[in-house]
Amino acid sequence: MEHDKITGLSAGFVEMEDRYGVHNYHPLPVVLSKGEGVWLWDVEGRKYLDFLSAYSAVNQGHAHPKIVQALCEQASKLSLTSRAFHNDRLGPYTKFMTEAFGYDRILPMNTGVEASESAVKLARKWGYEVKGVAQNKARVVFAAGNFWGRSIAAISSSTDSNSRKSFGPFVPGFDVIPYNDLAALETICCEPDVVAFMVEPIQGEAGVILPDSGYMKGVREICTRHNVLLIADEVQTGLGRTGAMTCCEHEGVKPDLLVLGKALGGGVYPVSAVLGREDVMITLKPGQHGSTFGGNPLACAVAMASIKVLQDEEQCNNATEMGDIFRHELNKLRSPLVKTVRGKGLLNAIEINPYGDNRTAWDVCIALLENGLLAKQTHKHIIRFAPPLTINKEQILQACSIIQSVIKEEEKFLH
Repeated sequence: MEHDKITGLSAGFVEMEDRYGVHNYHPLPVVLSKGEGVWLWDVEGRKYLDFLSAYSAVNQGHAHPKIVQALCEQASKLSLTSRAFHNDRLGPYTKFMTEAFGYDRILPMNTGVEASESAVKLARKWGYEVKGVAQNKARVVFAAGNFWGRSIAAISSSTDSNSRKSFGPFVPGFDVIPYNDLAALETICCEPDVVAFMVEPIQGEAGVILPDSGYMKGVREICTRHNVLLIADEVQTGLGRTGAMTCCEHEGVKPDLLVLGKALGGGVYPVSAVLGREDVMITLKPGQHGSTFGGNPLACAVAMASIKVLQDEEQCNNATEMGDIFRHELNKLRSPLVKTVRGKGLLNAIEINPYGDNRTAWDVCIALLENGLLAKQTHKHIIRFAPPLTINKEQILQACSIIQSVIKEEEKFLH
C-alpha cells in the first residue's frame, strides 16, 4: 500500500486493515463507502466511475433496487436452512435457472472457485462411472493462462508462478496446454484418460485475451469427437459481460458443464452454480459433495432477481453497444504508450508499453483514480475496463475522455 497516497479519514481505515488483515491483496489507495449504479464514493465523498465492477460481480450495477429488494424481503423471512432440509426457494430456483440456460440440472454453490472445483469433481465422477476411465487415472485439461481462483486445486492448474510458489504439492491429474491451440487440444483429447477440458471463452485475469474466431466452436467439436466434457468457465465472461448471456453463445456453443458465479449474486451476495446435462449431473450422490450455504433461500432469491434484471433491462444488448463505443473511442488514441486495445462487449483492456523509469499499468491506474475513474491492472502492463452493464453513452464517453487525457499526460514520462 502506498501510504503517501492515503490521507484524512481514509488513512485510518487503511492502517487498521494493514495492521490486522492478511496482506494478500494490493488495492489501489482508495477507501470506498457507497455505490449506486456505475458510481462509487470514497469516505471523503469523492465520486468515481467504477470500471472494475468487482471483477464483473456487479454487472447489474451497485445497489440495484430490484436485487436489493429481493435480498431484503427474503432475508426478513428465511436466509439459511442448510441442505439438511428443503426450502421453498431452491425448487423454483433450480427450475428457473435450468430453463433460462437450457440445461437439465444445476448444482448450487457460493463462489466461483467452488463452482469450478465442483465441475472438476463432476467431470472425474462422470469419467469413472460413465466413460469408463480406470479409478484414479482421470485427467482434466486446462489452458495456459487460466484463472479460476486460488484454492489448492485452482493453483494446481495455474501457470502463474506467483500463485504457485511455496504452495505445493499440487493436485495430480491436471494437464495444461496452450490457449487458443486446437491442435494441442486434439492431440491430448486422443488420450483415453482425459475426461474434460475446462476453458474460459475469453481469459479475464490473463489480460482479456481473446482467442481466434471459431476457437470455441472448434473446442466443442474436438471434445464431442473424443467424448471429453467441455467445461466453460464463465464466472467472469458470463451473465451479459461480453454482450450475450454467456460468451459461448457468440459461436453457438453449448458446453457440457457451464460454470457461473460473480454477477449471479447481483453484487450483493455470493452465488455460483454449475449447470449441466443429465448423465453428468446425476453421478453425484448424497454425501459425495455439498455446501452448507449452497442453495440457501437468500441466494436463490437474489440470483433469480439478478438474472431477471439482466433480461428485463436488456443489459446484454447494452453491453454490446457500449463496448463498441468504448473501443472505437480508445482506438482513436495514437499514443506510443498504448500497445493495443482489445475486448468484447464490456470486457475490455488496454496493454501499455513499458515506459519511463519502471512505470507500469499501476501508475496509469493511480492517475485514473486521481481523475475519477477506478480500474485495476492485471499483470504488469495490462488494465482491464469492465464497468457495470447499466452504463450509458454519456458515461462511456466521459470515461473515454478521462482515459485519453491520462494516457496523454503519462506520455511526459517517455524518454
